[in-house]
Amino acid sequence: MSLAANTAPAIATEKILSVNNIEVIYDHVILVLKGVSLDVARGGIVALLGANGAGKTTTLKAISNLLHAERGDVTKGSIIFDGAEVQDMSPNDLVRRGCIQVMEGRHCFGHLSIEENLLTGAFTRRDGKAAIKRDMELVYDYFPRLRERRGSMAGYTSGGEQQMCAVGRAMMAKPKMILLDEPSMGLAPQVVEEIFEIVKDLNAKEGVSFLLAEQNTNMALRYANYGYILENGRVVMDGDAKSLSENADVKEFYLGISEGRRKSFREGKHYRRRKRWLT
Repeated sequence: MSLAANTAPAIATEKILSVNNIEVIYDHVILVLKGVSLDVARGGIVALLGANGAGKTTTLKAISNLLHAERGDVTKGSIIFDGAEVQDMSPNDLVRRGCIQVMEGRHCFGHLSIEENLLTGAFTRRDGKAAIKRDMELVYDYFPRLRERRGSMAGYTSGGEQQMCAVGRAMMAKPKMILLDEPSMGLAPQVVEEIFEIVKDLNAKEGVSFLLAEQNTNMALRYANYGYILENGRVVMDGDAKSLSENADVKEFYLGISEGRRKSFREGKHYRRRKRWLT
């Protein structure tokens, strides 16, 4: 039994998501994203990297159509998900099509139990209680800790358990793709690795595509097939994960690994202004 509607192999060439030169403006005046383009292969894991404030969360919310709640709009470009243009759809319709966002900070319903939280993820489903029960058991197979805490109020569980609950809740909606925002935030390194391992398994075994926004560049590139780096609302570099992790500039400015002598702050500022870094 598979949770995902799509059971394609983990590596494929067909695009499940194509973001084409989008521009996002808040409050009709604040330009946040400036011509962002990216693709996610069906069955792939793509990392969206960059410092805090680079535009990662805004990009995810533009895709999931959650910008309107924050007075944001996609004013240019297009977003194609699973063969359809979706930037004008409601968030509910997009969830039904199989695109689910796991928000930064987990956002579990603290007054509900773990199991009740998981059931909220199945709200849009119409395939019956038996199918939902089977998928609940599969979520518990991927997250054994949630099975142990199934009756506990989510607000009294650990940060790692809440993150697992948030991902499990997304899986209950039978996703084709999950937009995962800062899954490592505020978690111990061992818990972060456990969650990324589960993401890898969900991708490989259930065929779920992932677009994950992450400041932990090293961890993200270990699990992703491809990556995009955002700075100031623009994509400044992209490539397969191995190439990005071996790139000297990425090592220095995102992994904290300097080759040769240490660059001064002034040289760093010059580096950020280099023309090739802004194309």
